[in-house]
Amino acid sequence: MKLFMASLATETNSFSPIPTGWSGFKEHLYTKQASRGEAGLYAAAVTVWRHRAEALGWEVAESLSTYAQPAGPTVGHVYEAMRDDILSDLRSAMPVDVVLLSMHGAMIAQGYDDCEGDLLDRVRGIVGPDAKVGLEVDPHCHLTEAMLDNATAIICYKEYPHIDVTERAEELFTICADAAAGRVTPVMRDYDCRMMAMYHTPFEPVRSYVDRMSAMEGTGGILSVSLVHGFPWGDNPRCGTRTLVITDGDADLAAERAEALGRELWDMRGDLRRFPGMDEGIDRAVASNAAPVVLADFADNAGGGAPSDSTYVLKAVLERGLKDVAIGTFWDPVLVGMCIDAGIGATMAVRVGGKIGPMSGDPVDLTVTVRGIAHDAVQHLGKAEMNMGDCVWLEADGVHLVLNTRRTQTFHPEAFENLGINLAAMKYVVVKSSQHFYDGFAPMAAEVIHLGTPGAITPDFTRLPLTKRDGNYWPRVDNPFS
Repeated sequence: MKLFMASLATETNSFSPIPTGWSGFKEHLYTKQASRGEAGLYAAAVTVWRHRAEALGWEVAESLSTYAQPAGPTVGHVYEAMRDDILSDLRSAMPVDVVLLSMHGAMIAQGYDDCEGDLLDRVRGIVGPDAKVGLEVDPHCHLTEAMLDNATAIICYKEYPHIDVTERAEELFTICADAAAGRVTPVMRDYDCRMMAMYHTPFEPVRSYVDRMSAMEGTGGILSVSLVHGFPWGDNPRCGTRTLVITDGDADLAAERAEALGRELWDMRGDLRRFPGMDEGIDRAVASNAAPVVLADFADNAGGGAPSDSTYVLKAVLERGLKDVAIGTFWDPVLVGMCIDAGIGATMAVRVGGKIGPMSGDPVDLTVTVRGIAHDAVQHLGKAEMNMGDCVWLEADGVHLVLNTRRTQTFHPEAFENLGINLAAMKYVVVKSSQHFYDGFAPMAAEVIHLGTPGAITPDFTRLPLTKRDGNYWPRVDNPFS
């Protein structure tokens, strides 16, 4: 057997003011040897696949692995160049028995609403109908017809935060290897739930729902079950929640189970988590008798395409006169460089945040002291290392700010601890993240509050400015099935 594998990923926020170009991809991961020890979420799958294939004595052809922090649509010629590089390597590697791709699932480029479907269609055109083509994606994807038509098997991560990337890579390899050996015949069917929501898997009722999904796998002819959360801020005709079931040769069973799971999710909609507004959530934190309270600045999550420099929560903290507050991370390479030049102990007048666009709010002028500097800092999401670039810790009268040079969301307490900040001494910790922070911060938090903040990915799904799909989805309408 011969395996060809590659990874091309970004999550596109159609409404983000930041274009996704070469610098975005080459900043984080851009190599054809990712499986040889590279760190990061989008090196994890190809590393698993190489180990599995070589253990079976397969030949492995590895192409490009690259990832850009979520932002606006990818520049058209940049996507085409990366896509064509992968396709050229595939042609050179032919014939192959199995193709495995790690992508995000919500990548949009100029001229391409569905980068995953476009790449899969071209891959299928090269390898022909008999080769097995597997795709591992983030659940915040758009599950399109082109993806379903051209893949043998598609598997989404089950957990949010995404701590199961390697497990899902193992699962995809097994299904495609078994299919290549003739042991199974994967058949996929999906169901449109006509919903948009956040499905935080550590919390009920979603926790039990995901556990029931997992329990179905490996029994009664069901190979895999995925919940496609959808990415509400990606302007795609298939934007929204779907259920996906893969069976061993039974299309009717796959369709029946996908619909049953979709209807079960629909019945749970009233119990899904809702987010307090920013002021309401801060009031709740102030009223708490325990510390630290972790507050999520949901709408300024770089992992959803936001700038990560909004000032709405910072201004609220300052206006209320709150102390012992840690906030991070603000993306500001210029200010970070100035603070590094000034050195630890320097007192400076600085302008924080509000630089990228209207969604960032207004800049905040502060007099700060440089308390800490960390070069090439790293934080973790599960086992994956996430590079933060250079970071500085600035204090302004009991308010502690973390700024960094690589735009990224806050995944782990390491984002603060790398600089020497003692989070146990804080009353409030504000993280610019929607949910990926949870696995790292929940164990040290007295309480976790997700704030419905203003910004680039505000969680008001009734007012999404979508142009390429209809408005017939909950909660925009009460009953999209009527």
